[in-house]
Amino acid sequence: MTVRNSLSALIGLWFIMAPWLFHYSDHHNAFLSSVICGAVQLVASLLAIGKKGWYTWQNWVALLMGVWFIMFPIAYGFKLLETTVLVFLAVTTVLLNYFNMNAEA
Repeated sequence: MTVRNSLSALIGLWFIMAPWLFHYSDHHNAFLSSVICGAVQLVASLLAIGKKGWYTWQNWVALLMGVWFIMFPIAYGFKLLETTVLVFLAVTTVLLNYFNMNAEA
């Protein structure tokens, strides 16, 4: 659990830095979406450390951020490499949080 939430938090941190790594910091809406949703994922994942089960709102929030980040590069028309990396990390976020919520209580 702790490892999954920590990895999800690191991915959230990565999404915060992504506008500068992929050079879309000048695209205002994509920039704000990435930074704000990445920060939400980071904080929710850190708050979820040590928690498991379907009733932990922190895991749900992080999972929903992952779902948004799956759609994010398509919504903003990113290039293939950027889209592939972002979708891979987003799917990883969804799976990490799903398995954490599905863990034995």
